[in-house]
Amino acid sequence: MIRQSLILLSLFWFSLGIAGAGQWNQINGEHFLVFYSSDERFAQEVADKAELYYRQIASDIGYARYSDFWTWDKRVKIYIYPNHDSFLQATNQPSWSQGMADYKNKLIASFVLSRGFLDSILPHEIAHLIFRDFVGFKGEIPLWLDEGVAQWAELPKRKQIKAYASYLYQKSQLLSIEDMMKLDIRKISEQDRLYIRTTRTRDKEPGVLFLSGDALVNTYYLQSVSLVGFLIEKYGSDSFAEFCRQLRDGKRLEEALRFAYPSYIRSLNDLEERWREYLEESG
Repeated sequence: MIRQSLILLSLFWFSLGIAGAGQWNQINGEHFLVFYSSDERFAQEVADKAELYYRQIASDIGYARYSDFWTWDKRVKIYIYPNHDSFLQATNQPSWSQGMADYKNKLIASFVLSRGFLDSILPHEIAHLIFRDFVGFKGEIPLWLDEGVAQWAELPKRKQIKAYASYLYQKSQLLSIEDMMKLDIRKISEQDRLYIRTTRTRDKEPGVLFLSGDALVNTYYLQSVSLVGFLIEKYGSDSFAEFCRQLRDGKRLEEALRFAYPSYIRSLNDLEERWREYLEESG
């Protein structure tokens, strides 16, 4: 279930031709422009939810103080197509796609009554946009951090994710953070292949995991959001914002951690230790 939602939510969209696909009506919000051709009620709900998510996400990751972002001519554009077929035809997405985003050009697209759009896809993609606006594209930003921020924005999933991360910790089935840093999860395409990854047991002993492709992807993304949630909940959004700023300014991950969390996290090993303590307390 987690794998399916992640595939759905993590698309990049580089075709900018949608603006000419039909006659658009427009709803103007403080941070968003919502374009629609039918169902004004759904479009208005999208506009209202988008503003709510913006405030929640910005507060969570310490972005809220940058109040001049995403206003006036910098507002994010959201296109709502009348149905799934028109969405697919205009955007050239695969048949299972429910929504998409262009992070560099600040565009999001979906369709009327898209399954999961309001509660999952919309906050997920807004979080990606806010995070990338915050840290840019030049620094060495680990994939787990980008995806973790986006998933943390999906409020209904937080309780389930925290419980499952605690379960994997109890079973000594978590990937090591060092392994996560080396792994490009986007290249894991063979679902039935057996992958061998390193881990640390609950007793802090070195171990080995044997995972299918699906299990590896699920575990990686689950840990990503768990790590982001840990940093925000344990040390606060101001420290998390400082961590992101240091990455934006060119510091490597361990340098950024030392700067933002000098008394607690000074290395990847410290990050893993503090995170595992958090999971132990959560269990």
